[in-house]
Amino acid sequence: MLVIAIDPGQTESAYVVLKPNELAGEIVGHGIAPNSEVWARAVSHVDFQSLADFRLAIELVGHYGTGMPVGAEVFDTCIWTGRFVEQAERSGLKAALVKRQTIKAHVCGSARAKDSNVRQAMLDRWGGKEKAIGRKKTPGPLYGVTSHVWAALALAVYVYDTRPAF
Repeated sequence: MLVIAIDPGQTESAYVVLKPNELAGEIVGHGIAPNSEVWARAVSHVDFQSLADFRLAIELVGHYGTGMPVGAEVFDTCIWTGRFVEQAERSGLKAALVKRQTIKAHVCGSARAKDSNVRQAMLDRWGGKEKAIGRKKTPGPLYGVTSHVWAALALAVYVYDTRPAF
């Protein structure tokens, strides 16, 4: 099963293409790109001959009951989430929309986990920081993963582990 996971943002989004294997999974593509380019960059790593073993997931903006108003950036992110879903449907795919709290609960064991906890959980899954990231001359499987790509990676891991119905 191949997984594309997208962590949408206001103007740019992170994506990960994960090819699960017997260990933690092989990242065949990842990055952060302007929203207008994310879909094309992500699917460039995918062979669309067989959609049966393919999963697409997009992190869903959630409301956490803080009582605080949200800004335009949240609504812009929601618009891009809808655009990504539409692009997927045009390709014959259905996207799973997953809330951040669900992802954090799965990979960290707590919905209250912070971004640093999510990053650490991903490093642990790939054998610890030294093995997962490696060095410039000897890069590990997570070499080059930065910023919001960690959130997209956690989403891909969630989808692979739970295999939500599509």
